[in-house]
Parts: sequence; structure tokens; C-alpha cells
Amino acid sequence: MIAHIRGVVTEKFGNFVIVDVNGVGYEVMVPTPDFEATLLNEERKYFTYHAVRENSEELYGFSSLVAKKIFEMLISVQGVGPKAAIAILSLADAESVRNAIANADAAFVSKASGVGKKTAERVIVDLADKVGAPSKYGATEAKFTSGERESDEALDALIALGFPLKEAMAALENVDKSLAVEERIKLALKR
Repeated sequence: MIAHIRGVVTEKFGNFVIVDVNGVGYEVMVPTPDFEATLLNEERKYFTYHAVRENSEELYGFSSLVAKKIFEMLISVQGVGPKAAIAILSLADAESVRNAIANADAAFVSKASGVGKKTAERVIVDLADKVGAPSKYGATEAKFTSGERESDEALDALIALGFPLKEAMAALENVDKSLAVEERIKLALKR
């Protein structure tokens, strides 16, 4: 299993980036928000999911551990493969997708390429109780800009420590976001 890769992005096409790691180029499929935020000749780290099938091997990459965990939850749903999960995560940033699932917004999920109404409803039914409480209520807008995308390093750290996404979000729920990452982690672990 390839957990993450760090290297220089040498090419971009479709939703793929080529990451050069010490002379070896890895082709990584990324969600649209990550693709648009990536610049050529920039060093990037992607948390990866290595999909091995009978006749292919593919790498899917995410700028945050939270996005990777949401991806893994999505592909656990019957009828949702890696490409459909990437399409869902391409609708907006990972937090907006998580929030849409928590809000049972099947209309938002069904906007993803290759995801129909029934599959979107199955995603909601299977994952609504696993993704944590909604951070905001109501319909989710399928718009994003690179300025809106903020990775929560404290949340990523708790997930890396083995906390499930839902529990990590609950632990950070009442912790002041303006504190330093280390302080937020310490306060979350005390809860």
C-alpha cells in the first residue's frame, strides 16, 4: 500500500497529475479542487489510495487525510467505485462533500458524473451516520474556489493517530479554530 507520495508535479492533464519522486513519475488521479490548486513544478504531498485490480493498478491522491478517508468511505458503498468517489469529491472541497452527506443532500451527491439518484441515496443512507454532524445545515452549493479550501491539520493529525473521522470531528467541535494546531490537538485529546 502506498500511503502518500511527495514530489514535484511535472505534468497535469484531465484530473491526473504526474508526481516525480526521485526520478520515478507516479500518475495520480486527484479530485478537481486538488487538481486546480496544483501548479506545475511545485512540490506537493498527496495522501494516496492504491487500487489494485486484476488488470490494473491506479493511484488516487488527496491533499488532505480527511479527503482520503471520505474517499475510502465512499468506495465502501455498494455501486460506488473509485472513479465515482473521485467524481463526488470533485463537486466541492472535502468538508462540503462531508457536510452534504451529513445533511442527507442526495441532490448534491447526484450531481457527480456517473452517480445517479439511487446511488446518491445509497451513499446518504450508508454514510450519513459515519461522517459526523453537519457543520452547517441546508443545501450544499456545488461551487468552490481554491481560497475556500482549507485543510484542517488538527483533524488530519487525529485521523493519522487512528481516530475515526466522526470521532475526530466531535473531539475538535468545541475547540477554538484560532489556536495553534498543536494546542487544538492537545485539547481534543483531553476530551
